[in-house]
Amino acid sequence: MYDFMLTPKEQELKKEVRRFVREEITSDFLRKMDLNEITYPRDFVEKLADKGLRGIRFPKKYGGREMSWVAEVAATEEIGCLGMALGCAFVMPSIVGEALNVFGTEEQKEKYLKPYIEGKLVAAEALTEPRGGSDFFGAMTRAELKGDHFVLNGMKRFVVGADGADFFVVYCKTNFDPNAHKYSRISLLIVEKGPGVETDYLYGLLGCRGGGTGRLVFRDVKVPRENLLGELHGGALCFNQMMIPERLTSAAGCLGVWGALDLAVRYSNKRRAFGKEIRKYQAISFKIADSITQLDAARSLCFMAAKAVDENYPNVRRIVSEAKRFTTEIAWDVVNNAMQVMGGIGYTDVYPIERALRDIRLGMIWTGTSEIMNLLIQHEYYNQVLNPAYDRRIMEEDAMNPDNSERCFTDEDMQSVFGDGI
Repeated sequence: MYDFMLTPKEQELKKEVRRFVREEITSDFLRKMDLNEITYPRDFVEKLADKGLRGIRFPKKYGGREMSWVAEVAATEEIGCLGMALGCAFVMPSIVGEALNVFGTEEQKEKYLKPYIEGKLVAAEALTEPRGGSDFFGAMTRAELKGDHFVLNGMKRFVVGADGADFFVVYCKTNFDPNAHKYSRISLLIVEKGPGVETDYLYGLLGCRGGGTGRLVFRDVKVPRENLLGELHGGALCFNQMMIPERLTSAAGCLGVWGALDLAVRYSNKRRAFGKEIRKYQAISFKIADSITQLDAARSLCFMAAKAVDENYPNVRRIVSEAKRFTTEIAWDVVNNAMQVMGGIGYTDVYPIERALRDIRLGMIWTGTSEIMNLLIQHEYYNQVLNPAYDRRIMEEDAMNPDNSERCFTDEDMQSVFGDGI
């Protein structure tokens, strides 16, 4: 449908992933996940690794393919038709791997990133807390540095893979100076599952089932200092970097509702009412037309965002936020239209439309709500218009280089990058 937007190599990857979806994943497997008979899809992860479909963007020496963000979006769209839980399992290496690849030491990459991409380890991101939700910089989970290790205490919730992951990347408060700026209070740690790390609760979810989503509790967990990702108190930059794969993969996965739309199209071509196929009624065909147009618009925005990331475009954060908000909301409209076209049978579990509808609702909530995306979009655009000299790339490079004496990464700079905390 849109192969002209892809290079031959990217086209082949897209076809490869579609074959994987059709040949490796059964309807029975999906039903078992939806019934919570599977708590985490480890078999799915291992199958992806066997086909070399984990870590698409990462260096080959760690098991990746060194491909583009455009390629990853194309692949994620194909996986997305399997549902949110498998989509999340597919893209988590892109999210956790981003932190390891960009901020990790060579030792950390060999110990964690390589076996993660190879499917020998499973990881998850522990970010959200009961207290704050989107108030990331108000994190209360604490890690106190004591000699050669941190002592970690606190709680995280809505962790996809809480039951199933071998290690977690955990954002925690490490700077306890009451006068410290909120952007310099947080660090990012690699925390292995073990003593003191407890999966305290598994959530009953409307959709996205079978992904091991739960609450984590940390009780006096000893974390080696060498498991610090990036700089001490430098978690804000890690967070800012990881929000790109979090939100872009959320958007790309929601493009997978083309599966629900295709099902509704086929159904409307066979279902007859009042003497003719229902597709011949404008009330039906126009819903299909609206859905096609909306989905193509969302797809275009996702690929534009992917290209912007590949090209290191300075306003990429805004464009990714646009893609996340628009695509997740459009996906909700498309799956609702598909159910309406199919009528009563779409509301049953005879077809996977009802599961798609339960799944896709999460898209407007996780990795930043639509409202948070709006805050980011307007903030970035105001900054772009009112401060033409603003270049986030240069600011981030300075922040990564504390020895740079020519420029200072000030609180005002941080406010310009992060806005009011997201």
